[in-house]
Amino acid sequence: MPRTARLLLPGLPFHVVQRGVNKGAIFVDDTDREHFLRVLHKAFVKHGVALHAYVLMGNHVHLLATPESAGSLASSMRSLGNSYVQAFNRRHARSGPLWQGRFHSSMVDNEGYLLSVYRYIELNPVRAGLVHAAEDHRWSSVHGNLGLQRDPLLDPHPGFLALGCTVRQRAERYGSFLRERTAQADTAGIREHERKQCPLGGRRFLGMLQETLGRPVQMRRQGRPRKAGNGGCDGQVD
Repeated sequence: MPRTARLLLPGLPFHVVQRGVNKGAIFVDDTDREHFLRVLHKAFVKHGVALHAYVLMGNHVHLLATPESAGSLASSMRSLGNSYVQAFNRRHARSGPLWQGRFHSSMVDNEGYLLSVYRYIELNPVRAGLVHAAEDHRWSSVHGNLGLQRDPLLDPHPGFLALGCTVRQRAERYGSFLRERTAQADTAGIREHERKQCPLGGRRFLGMLQETLGRPVQMRRQGRPRKAGNGGCDGQVD
């Protein structure tokens, strides 16, 4: 069946996930990872997308980014995908697709959920059992967001900047938030919204989106599926 347009409102942050085909590896070594980040930065700058957080895993990537216009995110991800896959295939003497279909994206409430998605992304290697602490994973925005090193890829979201007046103050407060014992409590909800590509936010945020976009945006309840749709987010089929 034809795919409907994504739920998209420029100026709002998006949680973006791109996975490898058949759960296959999208990076073979650090040279691949370094090239991916270079191409990512170039594509986002060219198409006007601000990157707030990211993590590179073995067979997928997570990004938190804000597009400045309606077509910015799709254009940047298309540019990133084409450039990286061509280079990857050439370097490793392979052919064919690398990505598992289109990237997934879900809008994020600036106020109540933004920092939780920052944390969800940067704790991904910890949940996967790859490292003990988020800072132990080299291929992540956590080092820049904790003020441990300068990361030229990052453009802090205003919600992150509101944590403090200085880099040190923001880093300390975000570090405390990152290490909270309850940090995993929001994992299931964020993961489900990402999987179904539904906006993540409170009632007021979702109401604003529905009024602005003129279409339902809330995640459907589990149960007998409708004749049209795939049991995901109202207003979206992907």
